Amino acid sequence: MSETIRIIGIDPGLRNMGWGVVESQGSSLRFVAAGTIRSNVKSELAQRLLQLHDGMVDVLSRHAPDEAAVENTFVNKDAGATLKLGQARGIAMLVPARAGLVVAEYAPNAVKKAVIGVGHGDKSQIKLMVDMLLPKSSYDSDDAADALAIAICHAHHRGMGSNRIAAAVAAG
Repeated sequence: MSETIRIIGIDPGLRNMGWGVVESQGSSLRFVAAGTIRSNVKSELAQRLLQLHDGMVDVLSRHAPDEAAVENTFVNKDAGATLKLGQARGIAMLVPARAGLVVAEYAPNAVKKAVIGVGHGDKSQIKLMVDMLLPKSSYDSDDAADALAIAICHAHHRGMGSNRIAAAVAAG
């Protein structure tokens, strides 16, 4: 019997940071919890980052994952928005690392390929496949569904050198 590993997937965002926790045992997956940490858009940047940090600390404390996976950010045309997203991503990586977890990173198209079978797809396809793969799942936002997809991707690729396999999946 293979061991059960609890994985948290994190979809970083400054406004909404999605998180999803699954348990993986061999090839079987089980939904644990999912949700969205929301920062107050009227607050200053430092306060919003603190809200995300404190929310992630609380989630990790309540769900005690063994491993973490975070989606890589994409660069868009708005440099300021990209920089702010990068700061939120820093929180998404720092909190689990500070808790002693190894943090794997996956490109968005690697996550999509692992969950829907192709490297490109929309939010509705991801939600449909998350619901199929985790039939007891419930989540409060597209960001939380994406976080569950990130956790599923990690469950499929963990132990294989996550960064290497994520790059290969994205390219292939």
